[in-house]
Amino acid sequence: MVEAGTIMVSYAITAINPQIASKLYMGATLLPLMQFSFEYYTLTIAFMSALLIIKAYIAFLVIKVLSKIKMTSPFTMEISRLLEKVSYLIIVLWGVVMLSNAYTAWLQNKTEGPQGNLVSGEFIFLAGVVFVMAQIFKKGVEIQSENELTV
Repeated sequence: MVEAGTIMVSYAITAINPQIASKLYMGATLLPLMQFSFEYYTLTIAFMSALLIIKAYIAFLVIKVLSKIKMTSPFTMEISRLLEKVSYLIIVLWGVVMLSNAYTAWLQNKTEGPQGNLVSGEFIFLAGVVFVMAQIFKKGVEIQSENELTV
């Protein structure tokens, strides 16, 4: 979140005073893009900020999951729901990365835009693993509640 905030504050400052763009966070790498087109620069900043915000929210949810797990009864519906939410957010993150990669490839053809693509294949695998874990927790809740009823 700190990095996303830094990028957004830097963007706001460059929107007000474009002359100091090279002196701000990541200014050296994005200055040619800003000089070419402020709209392309804005979209690049939007993608960067979106990726960082989604990653930070996923990290927050993972911390929340880890803090809620109790060793006496680890399987709860709340944890299962949080894990499902994390898996869906990872899929959203994958979508944003794919859009960002497409935009970066397009931008590299037009100008001296930002270089490199983000690796996106691992996000689908990770989302699948987390979703399977959520389903295991959901089944664990069912088994745990059945055991409580039989005792």
